[in-house]
Amino acid sequence: MCRTACASLLVLLSLPLQAQHLSTHPTVTAVAGICLFAANLENSREFYGKTLGLRECSSKAALCFQVSAVQKIELESLGQDNRPDRLVFVAFETRDVATLLEHMITKGVQSTDEVTRVGGTKVLDAYDPDGHVVEFVEHLSPMATRIGSPVQVSSSIIHVGFVVQNRTAMDHYKDILGFHVYWHGGRKDDETSWVDMQVPDGTDWIEYMLNVPPNADHHTLGVMNHIALGVPDIKAAEAQLRKNGWSGSEQPKIGRDGKWQLNLYDPDDTRVELMEFTPSQQPCCAPYTGPHPKP
Repeated sequence: MCRTACASLLVLLSLPLQAQHLSTHPTVTAVAGICLFAANLENSREFYGKTLGLRECSSKAALCFQVSAVQKIELESLGQDNRPDRLVFVAFETRDVATLLEHMITKGVQSTDEVTRVGGTKVLDAYDPDGHVVEFVEHLSPMATRIGSPVQVSSSIIHVGFVVQNRTAMDHYKDILGFHVYWHGGRKDDETSWVDMQVPDGTDWIEYMLNVPPNADHHTLGVMNHIALGVPDIKAAEAQLRKNGWSGSEQPKIGRDGKWQLNLYDPDDTRVELMEFTPSQQPCCAPYTGPHPKP
């Protein structure tokens, strides 16, 4: 459920960093979705519904688009808010959200929160150490999804990226939840601008976007806070975008991670990155340390 504010008192910041990985951890299996602010909901409907070919889904958010049976993109109206950052929250899939909450508490996380029931899901809200709102979602039954739609460009969110100011603190994703580094790199071989942290029980990941000024403007934040949709063939994905009416000038390219990608921007300048599931060449900077996602 998309919200413009999070009342949760559960904060991953309260536990001192541990020097070792957890031997056990609760399940976190996938990225469940993302929620964004939109200045014009009808323009957003055109982009996500027509350009990307996603079907609308039911939600308490102003708009909801279903990517897969357990993944969705939600949008809330920006209204009169003039904030440069359009990110509301990111969401993760877990098999047992109540056990996840108990685990966090045993690891020193201070909380008075409770698991809530929202339709066919159980939801737990939290703040991560960098102040991002995070949802953990347990789907009691998968959402209905349109399988094999000819206009849907992708049916998989493979990662979400967002600005991180304090990487050391953010390693609570590793220490508490069991995330691990999947790949890291930068525009130069000797710098680290991006750190991909893979979920412990799946192949999706979050991407720390580092070295971003605290006063970054709307455009910069739109580039950094992004969604990545997996595709098996970037050329075929571009062709479908063109059929759906996209007229962008961006061209597919191989990123520093060795994967083909194509960048689009929604009406609020949030980057939507189409990315092939597997690399076509060796990445810069560091090898991959986990399995790649699959179609």
